[in-house]
Amino acid sequence: MAGMASAQLALQSVEFAHPGMTTPLFSDLTVQFPPGWTGVVGPNGAGKTTLLKVATGELAAQSGSVHSQGLALYVAQRTDDPPEFFEDFIWAPDATVLKARLRVSEDWPERWSTLSHGERKRAQIAVALWREPAVLALDEPSNHIDADARRLLIRALTEFAGIGLLVSHDRALLDELCAQCLVIDPPEAVMRPGGVTEAMEQQDNEEKSARHADDVLRRTENRLRAEAQRRRIVADQKAAASRGSKQIKIPAHDHDGRAMRNLAKMSGKDAYAGKMVAQMNQRAGKLATQRSEIAVKKRYETGIWVDGASYMPRDFLLRLPAGSLPLGGGRQLHFPDLEIGGTSRIALTGANGLGKSTLIRHLLAHLQLPVEKCVTVPQEISADDSRALLEAIKRLPNDERGRVMTTISRLGSRPARLLESALPSPGEVRKLLLAIGIVRGPHLIVMDEPTNHMDLPGILCLEEALADCPCAMLLVSHDEAFLEKITEIDWHLTREASGDTRLEIKR
Repeated sequence: MAGMASAQLALQSVEFAHPGMTTPLFSDLTVQFPPGWTGVVGPNGAGKTTLLKVATGELAAQSGSVHSQGLALYVAQRTDDPPEFFEDFIWAPDATVLKARLRVSEDWPERWSTLSHGERKRAQIAVALWREPAVLALDEPSNHIDADARRLLIRALTEFAGIGLLVSHDRALLDELCAQCLVIDPPEAVMRPGGVTEAMEQQDNEEKSARHADDVLRRTENRLRAEAQRRRIVADQKAAASRGSKQIKIPAHDHDGRAMRNLAKMSGKDAYAGKMVAQMNQRAGKLATQRSEIAVKKRYETGIWVDGASYMPRDFLLRLPAGSLPLGGGRQLHFPDLEIGGTSRIALTGANGLGKSTLIRHLLAHLQLPVEKCVTVPQEISADDSRALLEAIKRLPNDERGRVMTTISRLGSRPARLLESALPSPGEVRKLLLAIGIVRGPHLIVMDEPTNHMDLPGILCLEEALADCPCAMLLVSHDEAFLEKITEIDWHLTREASGDTRLEIKR
């Protein structure tokens, strides 16, 4: 821990763009991270993971520099592989407290493939904390973990004494741990005080003030230009009239110069009108310049509208008699008769390791509907599968690809930036899978931990989309607030004294 006291992390004029990008994710990014936890927030695809990797040396900045001192570790979102030094951690005498605190068992390295993603996530973080880094960058650490494990995680992270960077969709976690948040909105990133709630409120207030100032200047500019145009038309009409039948002629006997004075008056009025028009246009031009200096962020339409006329729900999508499933280690998952109706809204809940994913796989194998009518979004999608999905979308017919990209936009991601990427972020992959399914008119949506990897705006859009969707849904989640807004039936898994799991249906 002694090395953490002198921990340093600063980015100076950093620029980074992935291959194929037309604009960089970051440009001239300069930021210094203080000790303690800093939230890194922004929409999916904005570069949060990239920033963590650049800050910890996993990726090299294309220009600028990263100044850090001591060990810097990045803990990835994905849980495919065991963490480095896992075996060392398991048998290290000084790891006993961490193993107990995060409930990591000594047999986990041998049975990594059978662990739940929540158990894998705890192992990742335990090993990282044991290594005592000066800089620790955590990418979605609360993904997959249940409420009990989340409490253990918060306690462990609260005691971390170095510089912490935290990317998370978990608003409560960010508010509890973070003293400041770096808000990313490419190509800019702004450090704001407080947790994510305070930081986003400050950003919203600044954006509202900027929009109000821009609106006031725009209305004034429009009035000036309209008045200048009106005066120009009036002046032109008067000039045309004066050149017509009422042109002033100067008689030879006009010894007192009355006609000359009238002509001078008319010429003066024309000159004055022209001068006023020019001044108004000049003022309008200055207002336009002022408007160009106000940063007004473009905000995209969000929320997915699902056309109910496209869906013809069936009476039943699944009827499964009571039975049992093997969970490994001699344990069994026991379930009663199960039914999924055409408009059922079912939550599948329970602690990590009780067999939720095993049950989902069994249910999907027994559905009574065409495979293309079921949207399935698993907990994790491998990097190779993510690349293949994006390439498949790029090859879709233009009209279908357009509808998918419109849905992606309404889930809070920028389609152009997504199509440029070689590897979409895990949050973007989930949006892609959901968007394709919605466009094709599903009868059933199955999502395993739907809010994992999703950004905060995307979660709100997803809630709205699923709440309005006319088809059946089966959602596996530890996010109780999310489930409460959408589902009506709870399939709850509990552990029996024997170690087996039992499914109970609650309405």
